[in-house]
Amino acid sequence: MIVVTGAAGFIGSNIVRGLNTRGVVNILAVDDLTDGDKFVNLVGCQIADYQHKDVFRALIAADTAPKIEAIFHQGACSDTTERNGQYMMDNNYRVTLELFEWAQRHRVPFIYASSAAVYGAGPDYAELLVNERPLNVYGYSKFLFDQVVRARTHQLTAQVVGLRYFNVYGPQEQHKARMASVAFHNMNQFKNDGHVKLFGGWDGYGDGGQMRDFISVDDVVSVNLHFLDHPGASGIFNCGTGRAQPFNDVACTVINTLRESHQKKALSISELVSEGYLRYVAFPEDLKGRYQSYTQADLTALRQAGYDKSFKDVQTGVADYVRHQLAQNHN
Repeated sequence: MIVVTGAAGFIGSNIVRGLNTRGVVNILAVDDLTDGDKFVNLVGCQIADYQHKDVFRALIAADTAPKIEAIFHQGACSDTTERNGQYMMDNNYRVTLELFEWAQRHRVPFIYASSAAVYGAGPDYAELLVNERPLNVYGYSKFLFDQVVRARTHQLTAQVVGLRYFNVYGPQEQHKARMASVAFHNMNQFKNDGHVKLFGGWDGYGDGGQMRDFISVDDVVSVNLHFLDHPGASGIFNCGTGRAQPFNDVACTVINTLRESHQKKALSISELVSEGYLRYVAFPEDLKGRYQSYTQADLTALRQAGYDKSFKDVQTGVADYVRHQLAQNHN
């Protein structure tokens, strides 16, 4: 049996689908469905069983969990604005530590979600301690567990892989509300308001010019499954495309793909601005000094670990996402 925690969440449910595509259905889905609407992410998935996260945690603590082949630990509080440090550290750090220690005792591969939030404001995004300065307790909760892995690297009994996700977008993120991707919010804004708003220039970047490493959830699943296939590889790895692109690219791709669905021609960024489809608002004062204006994953370690597939750029991945959402809405 393979365990996926956070299985009803964004990345977790996509990993379940990725496993299903391989014919793997003996999956224990672990999550918290107090927010019952998240069940929709598991519709269409094949799993063997579902357990509430607290039940699974108790089984791990009592050492009475069923036989497990591998754990994809995606369950966490992903709200970077959460200020309750006690809750964040228990949910993100302590639970991860408990699962890790159980997996080590039983020699079970453990692939977990870290985050690019450990790097704070950057500007360097290689997996080195000198680059890691988290700006919030969410980032710190991920950072601290990564340090545990580093400290125990030379005494591991089974694979441990931490994947530092950059800006992930794609299907199954609707429940994330304000923490959903830029692409998701751009889609909804254009459909509801007929235009998309981006932050204006700041920090040396022009209007909509701040740049992030945006990665499709399809590529994130591919990286996770690569490590499942290579149990001899352990470590902490960036999971991004290695390509920073401006927010303008996301907005333009969203708008033009939605226009395409109505048989309307694609417009250049200058045309989108002049016709009012793309608008800019003053950069918020309260975000100045606390905002990642630029992120770009250093993929050196990931490539050295044998992952050699290419990643979708924004123009390809976001367009695929928009078309997928349109198809879902028509079904």
